[in-house]
Amino acid sequence: MTGILILSADASDYLPFLQPLADSGLELTVAETADLARERYSGQEVMLAQPDMAARVIEGMPDIRWVQSTWAGVTPLLNSGRSDYLLTGVKNTFGPEMAEYVLGYLLAHEIKMPERLGRQASRSWWDQPSGSLQGKNLGIMGTGSIGSTIASMARPFGLSVTGFSRTGQPVAGFDRVYAADQLAEFLAEPDYLVCVLPDTAGTRGILDAGAFRAMKSNCLLVNVGRGTILDEQALVQALFAAELAGAVLDVFCNEPLPMESPLWSAPGLIVTGHVGARSRPRDIAAIFRKNYRRYCASEALEYQVDFKRGY
Repeated sequence: MTGILILSADASDYLPFLQPLADSGLELTVAETADLARERYSGQEVMLAQPDMAARVIEGMPDIRWVQSTWAGVTPLLNSGRSDYLLTGVKNTFGPEMAEYVLGYLLAHEIKMPERLGRQASRSWWDQPSGSLQGKNLGIMGTGSIGSTIASMARPFGLSVTGFSRTGQPVAGFDRVYAADQLAEFLAEPDYLVCVLPDTAGTRGILDAGAFRAMKSNCLLVNVGRGTILDEQALVQALFAAELAGAVLDVFCNEPLPMESPLWSAPGLIVTGHVGARSRPRDIAAIFRKNYRRYCASEALEYQVDFKRGY
């Protein structure tokens, strides 16, 4: 083993959590930028990396045999043109934080927090009663580890939960899971629609003008998955036409969201800056250490990505 290349904006933060590997004699090389990674690459066959940075350098690193992503999404590497190596992602890490984000905005919507803050700013007494999550339906697009965690944390609020996935295979915690060919039927049910789908050929643009028309006019959309699943212009038009109650977007086709984007001023839309969940070195390093042991033992790696499916 020629060592491990750690490529991330916070690469040095991983070192304390990978110290057992260094103590065993393994060389750990850190690079905070793609340019530094090119300079410091010396034939390492394993890389722990941000997918966007790794995609910029992997073509020039012929000895790489395994890349452990520090993100849940690996789209930049899937689009890099190279697939002759093992690629592993991150699962069972981001679910609780994303669930808190989702439920926080669902509750804010029901207690009318944006309106109440606006009334307070103008010193206007407003006694409109709050709504409730009790008895309503939460639809979750994506029934993997993150979607399942959101479903389980939503149950105590009295929500029923339906899911949507490529296969429609039943998943614990969901009352029902709809398949890809049942999209319109699925979209007609939720009072809140949460998207945590991966970025694949089958999911890009799946929420388009037709999808918004199929949804309830009182439905709140929350996207914490991938910006590519959403037709942003169609969403703006749907919000102006009152086809939806509102939207909370944490991910976008282009990030940071351009200043000229109409999303900033669409009615009922809240923009957050990709903060739904963070990749913390402690958590990612734990996944990497476990997979590294498997790699050295020639065992199957956890959370391996299928380059054809995209996840």
